[in-house]
Amino acid sequence: MRRILSMLCEIRQLQLKKQNADGAKLAEVGDLYRYFDTALSGIKPTDANTKLEEVMTSADFAFAIQEFVQRQMVPGYQRKLFAFEPLIKSDTLPNFLPVTRYQDRCGVDDLEYVSEKGEARPGSRHDAVKRQYRVYKFQKQFDFSMECLVNDDLSYFEDQAFKMGQAARRTLEKFVSRFYTNATSIAALNLGVLYTITGRLTSSRVSEARMAFNQRVDACNEPINATLRYIVHHSGLVDVVRVIRQSQLIPELATNAANVVAGDFVPIEDPYVVGTAPSLPWWAFVDWRDSGIVPFVLARRQGVPAPMLMRKRSDIESITSMLGGGGTVPPIMGDFATGNVVVKVHDEWGTYIGGAGNGNYFDLRGAFYSSGTAP
Repeated sequence: MRRILSMLCEIRQLQLKKQNADGAKLAEVGDLYRYFDTALSGIKPTDANTKLEEVMTSADFAFAIQEFVQRQMVPGYQRKLFAFEPLIKSDTLPNFLPVTRYQDRCGVDDLEYVSEKGEARPGSRHDAVKRQYRVYKFQKQFDFSMECLVNDDLSYFEDQAFKMGQAARRTLEKFVSRFYTNATSIAALNLGVLYTITGRLTSSRVSEARMAFNQRVDACNEPINATLRYIVHHSGLVDVVRVIRQSQLIPELATNAANVVAGDFVPIEDPYVVGTAPSLPWWAFVDWRDSGIVPFVLARRQGVPAPMLMRKRSDIESITSMLGGGGTVPPIMGDFATGNVVVKVHDEWGTYIGGAGNGNYFDLRGAFYSSGTAP
């Protein structure tokens, strides 16, 4: 047993030397060993000091030296963000009831020639399109025992509030990504070559999508200002996008033809898009601020512009007598019955869920889709 202690002392001193500890710290470890060595002197295997025998002769002591002394947390992963904000128009709702928005998608009739003493024919105007949506609650609750938080010597739960906020943002990102990746929204763009193709992402096809936007018309079949602004793509197309944006010549063709879309669009990587290379999907969208064409709406309730982190107030009071007044205790004490510390993250949002096969598109004229399944 004394030989085991001697070996543990040498191991600890080697660890401290690797950490560039000073001589005083090394001497302290040596003094501790000598103390235990003196305490063990004269103790026989048959002595009744079972507690000392259990601690000093079992594998627990060596495990404690190697495990607990050297424990530390390794930083976690850095998550990938989806910067979806340019794609959606924000709206604020007063409560959880549905709201109605009307979209004017057409002008009035053209003028007509009127002969001398003739009378002008009556004109007409298209009805505005009715859109309705509402916000919903999204939450997640976490319960911790008071002992768990007090014993957290590694600070494993120290960033729990930050991670809860991240979870709220991640959930919202996935929610927005599904606006255009769900099957109904994809099928809604099946309106011909001006709205969807199957080709993989190339500079020529970006040009094709741009020309498709350039030919968009309103509900009265009149030309409208729809300009391609954003390319939303699968994570596996990052380098393809960079080549397209930085090449002065068409990168996929062995010609001297100019790359007319170089730097002419803003790429947005969506890490939640699913696909298998080389058939990776991509989308093109307008900027609703410039064109007035709103592809998507993201609604929030008034007063809740961001996720809220909440903690249940402790129902415990500290007292000095049965009849005297009470004082508050730290929230980490949890509740009176079990000592549980309860926290929750809460957020509220919603979007348009279209009838007549529109999916989540507020206006189909602002989008273009390619499945990327054909060369």
